[in-house]
Order: sequence, then C-alpha cells, then structure tokens
Amino acid sequence: MLLAGDIGGTKTDLAVFATAEGPRQARARAQFRSGDYSSLEAIVRIFLDQVNLPVHYACFAVAGPVIGGRAQVTNLRWEVDADTLSEAFGLAQVYLLNDLEAIAWAIPALEPAELRTINRGAVRAGGAIAVIAPGTGLGEAFLTWDGDRARYQAHSSEGGHADFAPADELQLGLLRYMMERYDHVSYENVCSGLGIPHIYAYLRDCALAPELPELAARLAAAGDPTPLIMDAAIRSAMPDPLAAAAIEMFVAILGAEAGNLALKVLATGGVYLAGGIPPRILPALEGERFLGPFRRKGRFEALLSGVPIHVVLGQPALLGAACRALDLMQHPAHATV
Repeated sequence: MLLAGDIGGTKTDLAVFATAEGPRQARARAQFRSGDYSSLEAIVRIFLDQVNLPVHYACFAVAGPVIGGRAQVTNLRWEVDADTLSEAFGLAQVYLLNDLEAIAWAIPALEPAELRTINRGAVRAGGAIAVIAPGTGLGEAFLTWDGDRARYQAHSSEGGHADFAPADELQLGLLRYMMERYDHVSYENVCSGLGIPHIYAYLRDCALAPELPELAARLAAAGDPTPLIMDAAIRSAMPDPLAAAAIEMFVAILGAEAGNLALKVLATGGVYLAGGIPPRILPALEGERFLGPFRRKGRFEALLSGVPIHVVLGQPALLGAACRALDLMQHPAHATV
C-alpha cells in the first residue's frame, strides 16, 4: 500500500491507498496543522499509529523545491529527506515531488465537476499545459506531451519567485512600495496569500481606497488577514471598498502572470488555476479583470485569447502524488524523482 501526502506551510494531508483501488479511493485520510509539529516524521508517525495499515511506499508533494531527494518546505522550517523517511518507517521507496508538480500530475485525471471554465478557448491536441496556483505562496508548473507513452509528463518550476513586473502605473507604485520592504520582490510577494495583505496595505497607505474601521479592527485581531480580505471583497452583500480594490489588483496581477506562463510554455493545451485562492474568488476571475491582463501580450493577444482557462475547484496535490506514485510502483523504470 501507498502513503501519499500533500505537505504545505499551513496544512498537511495524508492518505493511504491500495494499488488495486486506485488514487481516488483512500483507505484512510487525515489532515494536520503543519505548524503544530516539528517535522513531517512526527506527523507520519501519529497518522500511521492511528490507521494501523501496512504501508510499503510513500510519495509526498512538498511546497518547495525538491533536489536530490531532499526538500526545504517553503514557509515552514522543515527539511524533508526521502532516505530519512524510508529508514524511519521501513519503507521500500519514498518519492518526493514539488507540490505544483504533483498538482500537474493530477490535471489529466480531473473530472469536469472539479473544474470551472472561465475561458473556453480551443484545446490543441498534445499542447503544453500550464498550472499556476496562488495559495499560501505562488506555485507554477507545466505538462508536456510524451508521444512515446501517449500521456502528459509533469515538470516542476519555481517561477512564482521570478521578479514581479508591474503592468500599469498603479502596479508600478506597488513595486516601489514593496522595494522599500524587501530586497527582492517576486510575484509570490504580491500574488499569493502572503501577497494580498501587501496589496491591501499599499492601497491603504496610498489612500487609494478608504479603510473602514470595522474591517481594520478585525484584521488587526486576525492571525491571517487574507481570508478576511477575500471575504470582505467577494462574499459580502456590500463589498468593502478597500478589500475589493485589493482583490481587483490581485486578480489583474494573477492574470498577467498566468499569461506570462502560458507564453513561456506555449500552453495551447490550457491553463489551470489551482491553489486555495482561485475557488474562493471565482466571481472576480470571471471576466475582464483576469482575462484582460492575461491576453494583453501585444502581438500574441490573439493566441492567448484562444487558450482554455480552468479553475481547479479542489486541492488535487494529494491526488497527483497518489497518481504519480502508483504509476511508479507499477513502472519503476520511469522513476525520475
């Protein structure tokens, strides 16, 4: 049996799968708050003691770069080592994937009900697929068609840490604002759960939108202001003006960077918006706030206008880790992780 995990800075999801039952039927599953534990090993030990199932393989999707079987979890002080985990739990093999690579492995397995299309476009058979996922951070990955195996091959990326490029005067002001506070301003700094409060503070400090006292008090008392800002902007009967302005700017930046990624990998197979944030702000993503910046790429505007764009409604990293590991367990010669 397989232990699969989605290891993030906020939460860790673990599940056990049987090879014969596939990656959609977990024998057992549990979620843990990552910050409450000193290491992944501590969580795995608790989980395996709870479920009492024989596990021989493991695959973990990790929010951070995976190099040589090791990963430093972004936004969490954990180092994950495949050999250490294998030895600690007597496992035959442990695979580590970047979390966005795991999401990418899940994309071909997603069902229509797990997607919301915001630009229908036209899929080109065998065209590359781009995945961009704003959550706690900003992840990016892509898939290319493997003609020999008649399937898509996922590839990891750390494109979310590339330099933020403002697309208008207001965003140029945001860049200047952020440069006063950070040595390096990446897209993740302004296009993620970490970035939304930065945009909110910038618009507030520049008096570009009023801050209402009630929301200000709630934000001051909150450990994580991002959900409050999103809810105030999207879900309120009367949207908060500053929160709404912050989410509108966030969506424009996300659209521009999604278009950048689509150009870089020539994503004629589609663009998928994953991560925790897109499903929560769907109304803001449907329309020109997102699509305008996405396709505004000069002479490539027509190309990008035809690229299908979907929002992934769930959190498929665990599914992707299970899909990839079950495949590797059956075809170990294809292992590249």
